Amino acid sequence: MHYGLSIPNFAEPGRLLEVAEAAETGGWDGFFLWDHIVVDRRQPPPISEPWTVLAAAAVRTSRIRLGTMVTPVPRRRPWVLARQVVTVDHLSGGRAILGAGLGVPPAAEYATFGERADPNHHAELLDEGLAVIDGLWSGSPATFDGAHLGHEEVRFLPPPVQRPRVPVWVAASLPARAGVRRGARWDGIAPIFQQGGVTRGLTPEEVAGVVAEIDTLRGDLDGFDVAVLSIDLSPVVCAALGEAGATWIIAGPDPARFLDDALEMAAADPPRP
Repeated sequence: MHYGLSIPNFAEPGRLLEVAEAAETGGWDGFFLWDHIVVDRRQPPPISEPWTVLAAAAVRTSRIRLGTMVTPVPRRRPWVLARQVVTVDHLSGGRAILGAGLGVPPAAEYATFGERADPNHHAELLDEGLAVIDGLWSGSPATFDGAHLGHEEVRFLPPPVQRPRVPVWVAASLPARAGVRRGARWDGIAPIFQQGGVTRGLTPEEVAGVVAEIDTLRGDLDGFDVAVLSIDLSPVVCAALGEAGATWIIAGPDPARFLDDALEMAAADPPRP
């Protein structure tokens, strides 16, 4: 089992780097940043661009995995994102992870800037964007001709340190199953339960159901990660999630005091058995 911290990117870059360094010193296995550009238009907090911060964290750490939870691929140019992630992978010596999702809330993240706030459209862009990124990461000449995205033959060098690619973990919002099916096509899944205004982590029974579904879709679980959000980090709960098939436990700070809370969590040992 691996243990990671997922931290809002609602702070100055230097403060987020403090948390990354503390997390590595504290023995955590992963440092993940949210990827938002708008939170509150009336009282906006400071917000840092996550892949830039992760590039800095890559040269300030030596062991911890670095990634996002999650990057909204539909609001990014995928060829630019491909370069950004590979840069972090090289600076870190092969420690990058790309968490990928739709981006919420769409009214803030998209409509604010005159973009369509249609989740179905975003899902199509996510699938095409990941296909573009995967092709460009191959290191071979690649072309793409999709319904929304396309590029002429081009070769991106250097390829990622990690082969065949930087791991791609896909967000899944249960009880809907589209994210589970999408995640099964890649290298990992980061599921949450979101319904009726309630957002929470999964129970062990729900994790087991997701793992069984992915196993059926893929045919095996070799090299596949299941990153589960958990507020309760007690050994009993973590063990139950691990037995259900979780490979990562992802913890996060109290949003009301997240920087202080994040630093306290990072400095404490993760709940290993």
